[in-house]
Amino acid sequence: MTTRRVRTGSRPGDRYVRIFRPTAGKFEQDEEHHLIATEAVFERPGMSGHVERLRRFMVGARLPSAMESHERLGVVKGLAVFASDNISSSAYATEEIMRVLVLAGAGALMLTMPITIAIVLVLIVVVTSYQQTIHAYPTGGGSYIVASDNLGPLPGLVAAASLLTDYVLTVAVSVAAGVAALTSIFPVLFDERVVVSLAFVLLICLGNLRGIRESGTIFAAPAYIYLFAIFGLLGYGMMRYVTGTLPDYVAPEEWGVSEGTSALGLLLILRAFSSGSVALTGVEAVSNGVPAFSAPESKHAQRVLIIMGACFVTIFLGMSFLAGHVGILPDPTEQKTVISQLTSALVGEGSPYHYLVQLSTALLLILAANTAYADFPRLSSILARDGYWPRQFQYRGDRLAFTTGIFVLTILASLLLVVFQASVTNLIPLYTVGVFIAFTLSQSGMVRHWWKLRESDRGWWRRASFNTVGALATGVVAVVVGVAKFALGAWVVLILVPVLMALMMAIHRHYLGVRSVLTMDEVPPMPKAEAPQVIVPISRLDRAAYRAVTFARSISPAVMAVHVSENTTEAEATYRAWEEWDTGVELVIVESPYRSLLPPLLAYIDAMRASEAGRPVVVVVAEFVPRYFWQNFLHNQAALRLKVHLLSRPNVIVANVPSHLWDAAAAKEGTGVR
Repeated sequence: MTTRRVRTGSRPGDRYVRIFRPTAGKFEQDEEHHLIATEAVFERPGMSGHVERLRRFMVGARLPSAMESHERLGVVKGLAVFASDNISSSAYATEEIMRVLVLAGAGALMLTMPITIAIVLVLIVVVTSYQQTIHAYPTGGGSYIVASDNLGPLPGLVAAASLLTDYVLTVAVSVAAGVAALTSIFPVLFDERVVVSLAFVLLICLGNLRGIRESGTIFAAPAYIYLFAIFGLLGYGMMRYVTGTLPDYVAPEEWGVSEGTSALGLLLILRAFSSGSVALTGVEAVSNGVPAFSAPESKHAQRVLIIMGACFVTIFLGMSFLAGHVGILPDPTEQKTVISQLTSALVGEGSPYHYLVQLSTALLLILAANTAYADFPRLSSILARDGYWPRQFQYRGDRLAFTTGIFVLTILASLLLVVFQASVTNLIPLYTVGVFIAFTLSQSGMVRHWWKLRESDRGWWRRASFNTVGALATGVVAVVVGVAKFALGAWVVLILVPVLMALMMAIHRHYLGVRSVLTMDEVPPMPKAEAPQVIVPISRLDRAAYRAVTFARSISPAVMAVHVSENTTEAEATYRAWEEWDTGVELVIVESPYRSLLPPLLAYIDAMRASEAGRPVVVVVAEFVPRYFWQNFLHNQAALRLKVHLLSRPNVIVANVPSHLWDAAAAKEGTGVR
């Protein structure tokens, strides 16, 4: 904005116009009354400037909203961001099946391959079903959106609560599994696995704060190194199987797993199936994140989904096949993973390729948590947009990432890692329940979606049939997982989902109530406002009080100063000094024999508010601001506490008049407020 002010020169008759552009440098002017803030508005002097430079170093330069299209992902980076969770599951899914089966003895491990095949069949059904979901919802077809759109708000909230829970568990399980892979080759880290896990979670958090495109760049290399290493291992292993040169394997005697401790029954088999079904987590991530792909979004997402499924099926089948034929047994202490033992048996323990496989596996497992970091904040922002989650989750940070969701996910996942001591086996029972509930609701919603389009889409019945099979398959798995893992910890998730739903509905009711109170159907004519009653609390007669009274007189003729005193002597001295000031403002002395400041002052303000019968009461608070932050701890912060109490009082307006102690010019002026 530009203002022109006429100034008189040094000689009679001299006049000139001075043009002021107060927004120059900080804003760009698009139109007369339309300013666009530039990055210069974030520049801060002193300590704040150092903090800003540190933030820029850690997170990167701020990105304008216009750059959002440039932050999209192609197939290569999209596979690393959205498929790493599912692909990385192949590193421990076989082990989780074996850990359950081995309870019935080493002989029960022969069922590892049949259970693996059953899980792969379910995965193929789910991937095929989500191909249709991406086609039908090219702007993002997560379970929450699909279920809400086709089944109603309540099923949508069930899906949302299930997914939010699952995303938190994804981070905890992925990081714990990655650290377990590291401890297999670096046993010295085993006792410090919780600290190491927390450090990795913080690292992933920082990576995602830099934006989805940059996080994809950071995390792409480990994903493809893992695929190269694991396909090489499986290819070498299959070659040795074909040539009949698979190595002999002998488990340590102290593991004591030959006889088993449980009978091999249907429940144990179902438990093994449910533990291995962890492999299906992450399938939905691609359909959730369709808007994050570059154009054409849906086609790129479908390609990533197909590549992801093919990679996972190959690795999962190969891992279970070779582990079964070599005779690998799971380590009961969790120090050596099945993939580490298989690699050691095939290429030798401590060999360079063994380290390559373990390090790439560890990195991918840890960075697989990035899938949850891509989807948890995005789902939270959608829920916030719909009024079911706090509005703060809609905020996009400096790098166009949903900052609040990233921070909340980091905190929750870290708590889980601490509580469960970063143990994959302890965390797995809580896992997969929520994701299969979301799968089932999403597929059921798609069946309803195709039914609604039956008159305009000739092939609706074929698409509906695919999604029906998907809904039935995932529904059965959800029941199996819930029953088999209920006593092991799944009950926690089954209780947490309804609790989250109740919380979201309460938040929604609150926002609806606020909207109904604040929304105006039509804008009434502006009323003639009555001058408010102004109250100025005075703690002592100084420059800050003088500035506050001066400001109060500028907004209303009805001004009253109030001083709370501990005794009569002090009250009389203050009153005499006030009279000498001759401000033209009445001073009311409130004596507090109990030496308390706020309760008497608040009681007086309440009495004045009641006597004014609807007339607004303005409380002008004088406050001085120290030069350095630490100096605030040297003062009682009475002004801050007063403002907090006044915030909850209706018809009370608080005006703050700060006095910056280092501003020598303002101190010399003595009057006016700048």
